[in-house]
Amino acid sequence: MADALTLRVITPEKIVIDTTASAVTFPALDGGMGVLPRHAPMVAALDAGQLAFEADGERQEMFISGGFAEVRDNTVRVVTEASEPASDIDVERAASAAERARERLGAGKNQADGEPFDFLRAEAALRRALMRKLVADRSRRA
Repeated sequence: MADALTLRVITPEKIVIDTTASAVTFPALDGGMGVLPRHAPMVAALDAGQLAFEADGERQEMFISGGFAEVRDNTVRVVTEASEPASDIDVERAASAAERARERLGAGKNQADGEPFDFLRAEAALRRALMRKLVADRSRRA
């Protein structure tokens, strides 16, 4: 591929993806972004959601939990806390995680015993679970 990007998806544990791609899309905090070869250098903060890329004529999708992306010299580096190929996502497990997060949020709103409640953490857990389910559902429909 003469006009291609190198895509690297990196988590604290390992390099998850290191491949050549013709296009990459990811969920930036201010909306979805797409990168093609010869893209201008940039850094973007990422939201939880779907990272997709075209490699060898085939579209591949994965969940990322947020982080940041750096684009420079035809290389896209995505650094994220967690990632998972869409095909590996257990939809039932993601739905259960979303339900648990909803229950924590409901219990926290009604909490009167003075115990600290981390609303932001519970809200983030709900968002991650819902995005994992959405990424899996979209991938299975395609």
